[in-house]
Amino acid sequence: MTLDRRNLLKLTAGAVTVAGAAVLTGAATGTAAAADTGLPPVPGMLGDRRANELWYQLDEIALYHQSQEVQDAYAVLFPFIQQNAPEGLYEKWRELSREPAYPKNYAEFAKPVEGPLRVLSKLQLDNFDHFYRGDEAGLVKAFAAFGQGILFDPRRAPEESEVHTMNGNPPSGYHFWHSVLRAQMALGIDRHRWARIDPMIGFGWALQSIAKPDHRHVNPGLPREQVRTLARYWLPRSPAELDRDFQSAPYPA
Repeated sequence: MTLDRRNLLKLTAGAVTVAGAAVLTGAATGTAAAADTGLPPVPGMLGDRRANELWYQLDEIALYHQSQEVQDAYAVLFPFIQQNAPEGLYEKWRELSREPAYPKNYAEFAKPVEGPLRVLSKLQLDNFDHFYRGDEAGLVKAFAAFGQGILFDPRRAPEESEVHTMNGNPPSGYHFWHSVLRAQMALGIDRHRWARIDPMIGFGWALQSIAKPDHRHVNPGLPREQVRTLARYWLPRSPAELDRDFQSAPYPA
């Protein structure tokens, strides 16, 4: 398994409402405003300041500056996947999700790595809550910006990855993320939280599948009405509906 910036982790009850669609925008221009976020300005940053920080800090804790607990979780999780799903976690999930015993069979498959999955769930959800607790519409907006590639963060110039978005076009990391969180949900790990966030992951996947952003140059973004149309489809999706959606690869059907 290739461990890169987005493949690593891309590993609050009920469905997400469409209300978040009302605040979505299709493009980002100018310098990111920092005054109303309490965050220091970053010269050259483009797009929403808080959304930039959300994805920057997720990279920091999940990839570039891992705690010992996270390192230990990876040391168990990734060898398990390589041994038990050599064709890839997504393909394993897709195989098991087509069987009548699903999701129980997927829970049984993932049970040996329940501990690492709990660590990774807490890592991601704590980061989301730090920046967007109580602001689901804001979090939807952050996923929309991520999928379109309209967040430019010059702090990632050393990694040649200034645009916060999923690696690759096609962006297969969304499928990996869905496979991970469905294992977490099957095991009862923050089930309701991930049921709310998974539609946002599908939304980001759909946007990036169309926008095909550059990882080093900010994307102009998609037309606002196109973003809203996709939001109306994806944000109310149930877990079962998302399972059907993610059967399609590399792009939505």
